[in-house]
Amino acid sequence: MFIENNYFINRDFMFMVGQYDRNAKLCALVKEQNRTFIVDRSPLEILNESIRCIGFNLKGAMETSKLLLGDKHMCPIMVNPIHNICVFPNKSAKHADTMWFNPDHIYRTNTLNGKAKLEFTNGLIMMVPSKLYTFNHKLQTAEQFKKMVDGNGYDPLSSKKDPRKGA
Repeated sequence: MFIENNYFINRDFMFMVGQYDRNAKLCALVKEQNRTFIVDRSPLEILNESIRCIGFNLKGAMETSKLLLGDKHMCPIMVNPIHNICVFPNKSAKHADTMWFNPDHIYRTNTLNGKAKLEFTNGLIMMVPSKLYTFNHKLQTAEQFKKMVDGNGYDPLSSKKDPRKGA
């Protein structure tokens, strides 16, 4: 399998997952629409570098997500608001085997043997060790977050909660 030193998340990005190489270094297995490869960076490093290339950082993206969605666990992250690219994790980002998905490429979800069965826009079918309800909730939250961020570009004051009286 091809190994790349750097990678920036783009519109073809479908998902990635942490994977250890033969030297026990955490790398990322990345799946795009038409190719699969390994990046010599961890998934969190890829996320941070992808966000940094547009002038932000991963910590700020996570804080913004929590601000807009409330204090939810495992919030989606806006990687590139210009191209409207958002990703969401299947479990806590602290785990090495966390999978990060682009909701734009998830065509259909179903259940099989108690696990979430995903069908992607390119026809790829994948099983995720998660209950369908749990996965669909994360997918729906990511899609809602994308709409919120897109709407803030037109009306940044629309996301304010409980404005202070008299202020």
